[in-house]
Amino acid sequence: MRWILHADMDAFYASVEQRDHPEYRGKPVIIGGGSARGVVAAASYEARKYGVKSAMPGYEARRRCPHGIFLHGNMKKYAAVSRQIHEVFSDYTDQIEGLALDEAFLDISGSVQLFGHPLNIGRAIKRDILKCTGLNVSVGIAPNKLVAKIACSLDKPNGLFLVHDDEKEELLRPLPLRALWGIGPKAENRLAQAGLSTIGGLARASQATLTDVFGAHGQEMAARARGEDDRPVVPGRERKSIGEESTFSHDIFDRQELRAAIAGHAEEVAARARRAGVVGKTLTLKLKLATRRATKEPIAIHELYPIKSKQMAFDEPTAEGLKIRDLGWQLLDSLALDDGVRLCGLTLSNLHHEDQPRQLSLLEWRGAPPPDQRPLLNQFSHGRTKSEMVSRLLDQVQEKYGDTMIYRGHRAPEKTSTSDRKKWGTQEDED
Repeated sequence: MRWILHADMDAFYASVEQRDHPEYRGKPVIIGGGSARGVVAAASYEARKYGVKSAMPGYEARRRCPHGIFLHGNMKKYAAVSRQIHEVFSDYTDQIEGLALDEAFLDISGSVQLFGHPLNIGRAIKRDILKCTGLNVSVGIAPNKLVAKIACSLDKPNGLFLVHDDEKEELLRPLPLRALWGIGPKAENRLAQAGLSTIGGLARASQATLTDVFGAHGQEMAARARGEDDRPVVPGRERKSIGEESTFSHDIFDRQELRAAIAGHAEEVAARARRAGVVGKTLTLKLKLATRRATKEPIAIHELYPIKSKQMAFDEPTAEGLKIRDLGWQLLDSLALDDGVRLCGLTLSNLHHEDQPRQLSLLEWRGAPPPDQRPLLNQFSHGRTKSEMVSRLLDQVQEKYGDTMIYRGHRAPEKTSTSDRKKWGTQEDED
């Protein structure tokens, strides 16, 4: 029997802050969204009672919950807690597919012989995560990914929900369409026009309706509505890209300000790539323009503003901030802008593991390093350039003393949000 477990931390970022700050417990904590253009990254359950949820614009979150505690968040801290959580997962199976810092799929089919019934495994994982991190996790268990994820979402917070194979259609039948992965606002609106509002209705929809709404994927969506999903858990899924983006507190018209923002993003992307032990071959610049689209159709928040983007390849894969910055500036110079910019993003993709020493350029040092620098630099060299070795020294200093102790200086425009965007291939919709 195949058993898939979906684990999703409850209000992860906000819960970490409430754990670390007792004065926040029992109060509405909101990560992100602290300014008019900020976007909510996470909301505690106390904040959710007021209708605040992730991806909501900050102005709306403040309107609904004016007494909320708005925090910038600390991605490094959340990533460290995430590593603790994944260590717990690995005690029960090596078949782990991480979706984000706070959620993962686990194939526990082979684990039942060691740890007993799937519910016992779910209880043990919940117990161990609570003991290790002081945080609660919700768990859904089912014969496949799709149903396990939905089951998890139906029993939050701190839930545990198991669905047998012969129960999945009954579970899905009354649920709203948006509960099904792959259905967004546009598809939901078109299905509503066809008189469909539930997953059960979609499962019984005619071929003509399926084709009209989903095109060639109509039968696939009907199968999902019946709870069918044969996707395997993919352990150790390769990271596809690393990106950083932020929404500015005001529209940016000055290209020098945009260059400063790109420089800051380049350093952050490069540092995360180095921590992951990867280098990237392709860089993409994304700019969201300031003027809102005029549309009467239902549209997702992230689609309200036009986007300009362009990508280019490096001569050699890199995780060096200065190289990423320079190519980012080149991409900016190639784009014609007749509007202000409200969001800037930089993404490094086409990633490869940096597991091979490289030949150091004869031109890079322009002579040997001073004698007093040689012992310190030798431990980082391995064929790296001087600039790369300096970056790794910065990484170590910042890891020990914090980001503000030493850094490359960039006068960037004020931003309302930070991000830690990582793409790992096909991503499930956020809970």
